[in-house]
Amino acid sequence: MALYNAFAILTVLAALFAWLNHRFIRLPGTIGIMFISLLLSLALLVAGWIDPALLSEITRMVKSIDLYTIVMKIMLGFLLFAGAIHIDGRSIRSERWSILTYATIGTVLSTFVVGGLLYGACQLLHFPLDFMYCLLFGALISPTDPIAVISILRQAHIPHSLEMKISGESLFNDGVAVVLFIAIYEIVSPGPIQFDAGHIALLFLQEVGGGLILGALLGYCGFFLLKSIDHYQVEVMITLALVLGGSLLADRLHISGPITMVVAGLITGNVSRAEVMSDTTRDYLDKFWEMTDEFLNAILFLLIGLELLVLPFNKMYIVLGFLCIPIVLLARYLSVLLPIGFLKYLTTFEKNAIPILTWGGLRGGISVALALSIPIDMQGEFFLVITYIVVLFSVLVQGLTIGKVAKRLA
Repeated sequence: MALYNAFAILTVLAALFAWLNHRFIRLPGTIGIMFISLLLSLALLVAGWIDPALLSEITRMVKSIDLYTIVMKIMLGFLLFAGAIHIDGRSIRSERWSILTYATIGTVLSTFVVGGLLYGACQLLHFPLDFMYCLLFGALISPTDPIAVISILRQAHIPHSLEMKISGESLFNDGVAVVLFIAIYEIVSPGPIQFDAGHIALLFLQEVGGGLILGALLGYCGFFLLKSIDHYQVEVMITLALVLGGSLLADRLHISGPITMVVAGLITGNVSRAEVMSDTTRDYLDKFWEMTDEFLNAILFLLIGLELLVLPFNKMYIVLGFLCIPIVLLARYLSVLLPIGFLKYLTTFEKNAIPILTWGGLRGGISVALALSIPIDMQGEFFLVITYIVVLFSVLVQGLTIGKVAKRLA
């Protein structure tokens, strides 16, 4: 019953904030909801000085919400599938070298650049943080978030090829980032487990390779089921089953659920949708997943805004969090600049592609969820604060200005 009550309250708030944003503020939908959620959180913090009991009750409710499980185990599969079915497969193939390079080499490079620079900043400020912990932060903050990226880029009107590079990268780099995060997390965790290069390579093969294979199997199983009928209610239900069943199976097999859902979504959206669905089914499928995407994004960004209520206000954490903003941007710049030096022989890039790709690499709910998975005795509160500050800047500043930046540079 408590779970139902929390879900009901969040749904009411999301709908109310969406109406307020659409009626008065007119920011992009997810950004507007998070902005209003932040204002509400600030108002509650002020009200808490007057009535501490009220703030304590609301904070207790927010703390009871397991954001990591909600994002990584429930929402992410739906949001990635919903995003992937609307991605043009031909455009993804034409940008495959860029997407593959950014999602792998770029993510790894960013992880080490962020980790190295954060370690240097901690040394300068005399904040005791081991280098491996800095790398752990680098792994969780380096992937560009498909949840934030896709929903915002749709309204940014940047050049199509650049949109495909950023969107495609954000869809595929989660598997790489999760492997890095798990490997580094196990190294810094207390206990006898030690990872070597071979173990990390095997983990990468299992997570990413397994996700590609399972996603393709699910996508084509869905294709044959959809091909055998013409009944839009059942066909939409089949796509829903692909997400729920596929996510559960990926979790049981210990392979990348995000990559599984991306591949299944691409096949469903580009093969099944084009070849075996009627116009009526396509219309209902698009509307169903568009509404699902909109609703879950609203809930997620509302929750991100409310997380402000449970953050520890530590001066050093906040200072390092703001220092991490230019650190993450510089790491993103280098992780785009260096691969382009090799990719320019394989593909073409628009004028000023590097600054647009740098500014368009948004961070979002996935980074916050990974930060929440780190326990307090492993600097969990510190990671949560600095991640939260970077994500807020990324969504509110980069997300609101990427269209204007791209238009001016292009």
